[in-house]
Amino acid sequence: MSDELVTFFKALADANRLKIVGLLAQQPYSVEELAALLNLKPSTVSHHLAKLAQIGLVSARTQSYYNVYELNEKELENKSRGLFSQESLSASVADVDVDAYDRKVVSDYSRKDGSLLTIPTQQKKLEAVLRHILKNFEPNKRYNEVKLNKILSRYHEDIKTLKYELVRHGLIQLDSSSGEYWRE
Repeated sequence: MSDELVTFFKALADANRLKIVGLLAQQPYSVEELAALLNLKPSTVSHHLAKLAQIGLVSARTQSYYNVYELNEKELENKSRGLFSQESLSASVADVDVDAYDRKVVSDYSRKDGSLLTIPTQQKKLEAVLRHILKNFEPNKRYNEVKLNKILSRYHEDIKTLKYELVRHGLIQLDSSSGEYWRE
């Protein structure tokens, strides 16, 4: 689907092709009419129409001695709906390593033993480090203060700040009545 998305954008990535689509959205035109309206050579207009026909946005019908081009509005709607769906857009980034930023930040802020040199003050970097620390907690398992502190002490001596930030960012929950922490 990402190849189709690229092809679609390439076809529309030309000001004259966009103008042709705009004109054809109003009414059908022949190559000669479009050429006159856009102050282009008919061969240039034919080239643009071929690109648009390739992705199914325009079609031609014979009228007297001329081919008259019209916008395939239904195809434009179908392509827009299909190409810009959540699934399609998500599939276009399927091969992107979404954890690369987190790994770089954790690497930049960590010593060889895995402990933190410092707790990041920049929000995005802090969130990356917190997501890294969160991997030590099993979902829905409860941790008392002692167990939580033992895990956090592997990363930094300022356990209080790490604990506060994990709770503040909603990464771990605190049951104030039992004093237990957990990750959902």
